[in-house]
Amino acid sequence: MSTILITGGAGFIGSHLTESLLARGHQVLILDDLSSGDMENISHLRENNSLQFFHGSIKSFQTLDELVERVDLIYHLAATVGVYNIIQSPVRTISNNIGGTEAVLRAASMKQVPVVLASTSEVYGKSTEAPFREDGDVVLGPTSRARWSYATSKLADEFMALAYWRERHVPTVVVRLFNTIGPRQSGRYGMVVPRFINQALHGRPLTVFGTGQQTRCFTYVRDVVEWMILLPELKQAVGKVFNLGNPSEVSIRDLASTVVRLSGADVQIQLIPYEKAYDEGFEDMERRLPDISRVVSVTGYSPKYDLETMLGETIDWFRLQRGR
Repeated sequence: MSTILITGGAGFIGSHLTESLLARGHQVLILDDLSSGDMENISHLRENNSLQFFHGSIKSFQTLDELVERVDLIYHLAATVGVYNIIQSPVRTISNNIGGTEAVLRAASMKQVPVVLASTSEVYGKSTEAPFREDGDVVLGPTSRARWSYATSKLADEFMALAYWRERHVPTVVVRLFNTIGPRQSGRYGMVVPRFINQALHGRPLTVFGTGQQTRCFTYVRDVVEWMILLPELKQAVGKVFNLGNPSEVSIRDLASTVVRLSGADVQIQLIPYEKAYDEGFEDMERRLPDISRVVSVTGYSPKYDLETMLGETIDWFRLQRGR
């Protein structure tokens, strides 16, 4: 079995990945500064002797080098995420994402440790060529709009990861995540599903930004983790970018209606203009539809969970947290 480092392993996706890797018999080291992660996410795993947690930053070269020396694979999930963070703290977003990824890749290159880099569907920006293909063009807005700083930082991360593969032969795999949802996801950074669920369970109106006609494709965290575990095991995945998503589209207005129905909440749906929710001139994407033919072809795995199952299980988890 392998020893695996997960940066950001106490976060939403990181905790599920940790859980699955431990179940497969691997040793897992987590490095997390808990700026967005939460120890509660991995509390049920802390008694597992195959897990070690290290509280620290990926920008601490000494800590990072010592951990990388011990491992066979790195999952780099640590990043500043969420629309609210992007708008309110663009300097921190850019610095953390680009600087952190460079630190991880530099450390990995010392021992040629494979790296799986978590990127985002945000990199497609305002492209209208849906479904989005990994080799398609990206269309971003102007630098005067802080909205696009996150996508730009993640694109730089992707370029860097692929450059380390081409020039320094560090085996890298880039995964672009499309609206991953599930238990343990926090709504504090603007993620729509946990925000809707929290509003419904607290009896508040569900606030839909914009017209609500914009569509998204939501992917269950279990499907994402399965792909993330399969990809680094395959030689044909190295040096490539993969969309990880579920191509079933839903409008944000319909998503809100589904959360209301599944939760049984007696609440209204309220439309909020973008400029009131974020800032004046905020730009959004009308569609974010993934082409997942590449990852399905390489791994043989397709998404197993539909939207109602994802939402139902996530609502159940939020209810359980409220009852504690």
